[in-house]
Amino acid sequence: MTYNTKFLLTLSGIFLVVFILCAINPVDRSTWLLENVLMFLLVAGLIASYKRFRLSRISYFCIFLFLCFHEIGSHYTYSLVPYNQWTESVFGSPLNDWFGWERNHYDRFLHLAYGLLFAYPIREIFIRIVKVKGFWGYFLPLDLTLSTSAIYELIEWAAAIVFGGDVGAAYLGTQGDVWDAHKDMALAGLGALIAMVTVAFINWRWQRDFAREWNESLTPQTSNPETL
Repeated sequence: MTYNTKFLLTLSGIFLVVFILCAINPVDRSTWLLENVLMFLLVAGLIASYKRFRLSRISYFCIFLFLCFHEIGSHYTYSLVPYNQWTESVFGSPLNDWFGWERNHYDRFLHLAYGLLFAYPIREIFIRIVKVKGFWGYFLPLDLTLSTSAIYELIEWAAAIVFGGDVGAAYLGTQGDVWDAHKDMALAGLGALIAMVTVAFINWRWQRDFAREWNESLTPQTSNPETL
């Protein structure tokens, strides 16, 4: 058994434990099921593509972290995650009091985490399949993160309309904020931007041909648009 296999089995085992614990007596079973539909599809896709397209350990670890955070949110429903009680029991005061927040911000944290943790795997896919280089290797992951975040907001809206009632409201999780979807997308974009700037800085610092690759990626490959 290789080190990579052991690493993935370890992550899979830990996530399975987290999933089982969070699946036991969730706050709302219907909302839990709805929240996990996309998770099931993602995990199925990762398993199905493992032999033909295996991601790096960094990418799998980023996805693992996000899924663990997601399972916590789906167990409580995002707007009811008791992080204030947790910080109060440890530090003596609720986290919201530290920053003057009035709403539960766990859903906002997850959108930020989506950008931070998924931009790198998306970049890896672009580089290894589409073979993008330079500027496009940093811009396209940011672009796709923002677009998928917008698609998710549309899915939330559609689910809220279809299911309606408390389930739809819990899944939508706006908590009375009319700009909730905009802020969620902005945070996902911010997370992806931070991730890509960090990766770009590391590559600029240690990749010898960083400037050349960046310049070449912005140079037209043909001067005749009629050939396109």
